Amino acid sequence: MILARVVGNVVATQKNDRYEGGRILVVQPVDLAGKDEGGELLALDSVDAGAGETVIVVREGWSASTASTGHAGAAIDAAIVGIVDSIHTDQ
Repeated sequence: MILARVVGNVVATQKNDRYEGGRILVVQPVDLAGKDEGGELLALDSVDAGAGETVIVVREGWSASTASTGHAGAAIDAAIVGIVDSIHTDQ
């Protein structure tokens, strides 16, 4: 799982039927302190995340496909599966 911040959205006039009604968002991976970590990626939103929110992203085909479409087998590399309310560490 990846911790990330929603930084934008993608408008697709045509997409595979399996993704109909799904939103594709641009997310920026972040570390536990919220600092950018690595490059941005696209993720199918399954939790109605909004701009600026910190989210949990899965980057594994089966999990991403099932979480975002409800059916295994869709060609999805990453999906947003949770919105983070807070982060607590012992550090």
